[in-house]
Amino acid sequence: MSLASSAYAPLMPPLLQVALNGSRTAAEHPAIPRTPEELALESRAAVDAGARVLHLHAYHTGVETLAAEPCAAALRAVRASCPGVDVSLTTSAEIEPDPRRRLELVAGWSELPELVTANQGEAGILELCEHLIGRGIGIEAGLLSTADAEAFVRKGLAERCVRVLVEPLDDDPEEAVAHAAAMERVLARAGITLEQVHHGDGLSSWSVSARAWARGHGIRTGLEDTTVLPDGRRAPDNAALVRAAAAMML
Repeated sequence: MSLASSAYAPLMPPLLQVALNGSRTAAEHPAIPRTPEELALESRAAVDAGARVLHLHAYHTGVETLAAEPCAAALRAVRASCPGVDVSLTTSAEIEPDPRRRLELVAGWSELPELVTANQGEAGILELCEHLIGRGIGIEAGLLSTADAEAFVRKGLAERCVRVLVEPLDDDPEEAVAHAAAMERVLARAGITLEQVHHGDGLSSWSVSARAWARGHGIRTGLEDTTVLPDGRRAPDNAALVRAAAAMML
């Protein structure tokens, strides 16, 4: 869509995303989905609860991977369960820290997601983003710190991304909220007007989400980000977290 035509497009409400699994272990939560079948079931329930974008990490024999076939199997299962819903894959350096090897793995993807998360503080991320953009994959630029936000501004990548993920990981809710605000200020000073989706980690995630919603931003939840509901009780599954987030957005 051109910039001219987008001016006449209907305004969409702030986005609600779900991050289904991440690197959490079964010890942290017994309902973490890993297999394609588990991801498909959790995705369908999360979409029915109100999620509009699905983010996931693929697994092979119980280990996170960027390899082509496990990623393809996860994508196929989720798309069959949730046709028409955008799916975002991780490109995290925690899965493959060698930038060259990570690029090789991603270049081998045979089934392409609509989106990827790309953490802007990681080595080799600009080259990875260039490759993915060249294949028509949307970039969700992940900012985990003000340093990441400043690096993102310097790269000049913003106009080629789909959105920014503001992701403070502070344990203390007040610190997480302040950190999110600081990252938002970096973007504002640079004139970056990309759609923003915010989340934190653990119980702090809900404070970050409440601030983001009040400021008109999208929010993300899911078992990758938190295993607890806003009142501190353990969430039974991803759908329960999405319902809690959706209620916050009313």
